[in-house]
Amino acid sequence: MAAQMTDAHRRFLQVLMSHGIMEGSEARKLHKCCCEIHKVYYAHDKLDHFITTINSHLQPLFMQIRKGMSEGDGRAHYALVNLAETEITKLASDYAENELELFKKTMDLIMLSENGFASSTDILNLADQLKTKKMKKKEAEQMLKVFVENKWLSERNGEYTLHTRCIMEMEQYILTNYPDTARKCNICHTLAVQSQVCESCGTGMHLPCVRKYFKAQTEPRCPQCNTTWSCDIPGACLRDSQSPSGTWRAEKSFTLSAR
Repeated sequence: MAAQMTDAHRRFLQVLMSHGIMEGSEARKLHKCCCEIHKVYYAHDKLDHFITTINSHLQPLFMQIRKGMSEGDGRAHYALVNLAETEITKLASDYAENELELFKKTMDLIMLSENGFASSTDILNLADQLKTKKMKKKEAEQMLKVFVENKWLSERNGEYTLHTRCIMEMEQYILTNYPDTARKCNICHTLAVQSQVCESCGTGMHLPCVRKYFKAQTEPRCPQCNTTWSCDIPGACLRDSQSPSGTWRAEKSFTLSAR
């Protein structure tokens, strides 16, 4: 039998729903705040257990709070994902047909690139090639801002990649539709868009996973085929290109209806 949902669980879920995705440290603070407000048992190392209880009640709704990793810096994130639809059409309710087509074509550029990024120039050049309805470049520029605000894309110096939320939400769709370029990280076993790949066997790893795995090795070797790793090992500090914007608030005045 599933553990009982408390008002602390409901508050946590509602705040996460309003953000879509939350960085791990923020989720831990929110966990503590919710437990303190509703005077329920709190343990700093029980966040995942706390979320498991919520997920047991979300299961009939085909929803799940999923834990993932930012490809920019390796930090943990938590996102509420829809399991009922794995197709990109789950975005259709939020965007017009040509906006959705622009997103699909942007994803194509990112997934077919060597580094997991697409330049704004290349994306904007697609605006007048859309089959549904052509866009002006200014309209396309505005849509890119919307995709970033809604945490489907991340932007850094005019280069776009998939946001952590998008990767977590669309993982199965991406693996199915980009079989030649999409791969799971050999270390953490989640989808790797920005990655390094072994030239000998094709094993891929996230950049943060590469850094951690080879940290203590004087001669880095592929964990799969044991050949010398030919790529440069990323430095200790990777810029966080995908940290979600915004902050959460869980004021005592915020109430949730009991179920």
